[in-house]
Amino acid sequence: MPTSAPATRPKVAARAPAKTLAKRKSGAAPSREQSAQATRDNILRAATKVFARYGYEGGSVEKISKAAKSFDRMIYYYFGSKEGLFIEVLEDMYRRMNEAEQALSLDAEQPVESLKAVIAFVVNYYSKHPEFITLLNTENLHRGKHIAKSQRAKDYSSPAIAVIAQLLESGVRQGVFRSDVSARNVYLLIAATGYFYLSNSHTLSAFLGENLRAPHALAQWQAFIESTVLRTVTLQPGETNG
Repeated sequence: MPTSAPATRPKVAARAPAKTLAKRKSGAAPSREQSAQATRDNILRAATKVFARYGYEGGSVEKISKAAKSFDRMIYYYFGSKEGLFIEVLEDMYRRMNEAEQALSLDAEQPVESLKAVIAFVVNYYSKHPEFITLLNTENLHRGKHIAKSQRAKDYSSPAIAVIAQLLESGVRQGVFRSDVSARNVYLLIAATGYFYLSNSHTLSAFLGENLRAPHALAQWQAFIESTVLRTVTLQPGETNG
């Protein structure tokens, strides 16, 4: 907005009410902030795709800025470095999965069915977000050195384990679940069985001579995970929580 009006219309600018000017000024800042956030989010989305396709070494700043239709300098401005961007990609990946999991409608008073719902969520999420698995594989090749520098990663694992802990506690109160099983181990059991199957599905499909990503194969594996987890946590006949 110009700071002064044309000479033929001096009164318009000179007599603009103070409230109107203040409103215009206050409205300009959010617009710039929104634009900056949109640019940042666009770079993050582009980086997720590029790193998932080319890995950390192959995912150059140039490829990311081109995919984002942005400039290299904007990546350094918002993320500091390529490593800083990669760390935020990993954090964002965990955050999105965490938010999706928190949106689940679980009934703690129905621990068996709710635990099945958690398992179904994990398997389906891995299946529908192959970039999640690819990026984790990439980071594991680097021995987790990037995610180890994250200040937020641990924040995203806590809620997932807390949900399982709540279901296990409910099951113990109802005399359905064992009291000596930790939520951490159940979480790892679900994550490990779901992740390994899908992260290795291409090689395993060739090795076993069947398409492990076919809907019926995925459903069969999900049912197997459910039965494995439930056998692990459920009190067997004659057992008691001493």
